[in-house]
Amino acid sequence: MLPITIEKGGEIMGLTHSSSTKQGLKDLFNVEKSKEEDYVIALAGNPNTGKSTVFNALTGLHQHTGNWPGKTVVNSQGKYSHKDKDFIIVDLPGTYSLLASSVEEIVARDFICFGKPEVTVVVLDATCIERNLNLLLQVLEITDKVVACVNLMDEAKNKNIKIDIEALSKELGIPVVPTTARNNEGMNVLKDTIHDLCSNKIHTCPVQIQYPMEITEELQKLTPILSSIFRDKINAKWLALRLLDGDESLLNSISKFLDYDLST
Repeated sequence: MLPITIEKGGEIMGLTHSSSTKQGLKDLFNVEKSKEEDYVIALAGNPNTGKSTVFNALTGLHQHTGNWPGKTVVNSQGKYSHKDKDFIIVDLPGTYSLLASSVEEIVARDFICFGKPEVTVVVLDATCIERNLNLLLQVLEITDKVVACVNLMDEAKNKNIKIDIEALSKELGIPVVPTTARNNEGMNVLKDTIHDLCSNKIHTCPVQIQYPMEITEELQKLTPILSSIFRDKINAKWLALRLLDGDESLLNSISKFLDYDLST
């Protein structure tokens, strides 16, 4: 159990504000904007979905690699311009979930949650979409600014797999773009979609996961309290879920990125 108790007055006991100064994207994530108007895009996905190929197709030769601050995990970034806007793509480590059971999952989770990318693109394998939905749904609990990129459409065609992109988009409540990144197919549509979501020309309505009644009741207690404390710094419902699940790795991230100490 995490060191949090809720009293009848609606206060979280043990929550204190750190005196340290919050640092920017550059110091915390090694992401440096050329100008304030640059859009930062996170690229997420399971291993073997062709995520790196999508990254290369978007950025071309305009990319570089390093390490995430304090980690041995590779930090790959690239840039591209589209419709007179500049985009920074951050290629997150390939993960199957964001439940923080590995360093890669913690890095991916923290960047999506605390790095506040304008859009998160989740790459799915068209030949086995159901395997990739776990990660996608977890991302949707953190942010509604998401594009699903259904990659490897050529392999799906070779296996006689047909995907109703429009129906999938309607079911998920977000834009879904089919691509074959190795052949550069669908990449301009993906760029258009990212641009329109960044500029609020597209509005999403992500599918809501239904939880058992006992969890829902606890969420109804915790979420408003967390929302009043952190406001728009973090998705309060998602944070409540993770605290209820006993995600202790999140305590360090909350302290580091939001300057709050949730420990007693």
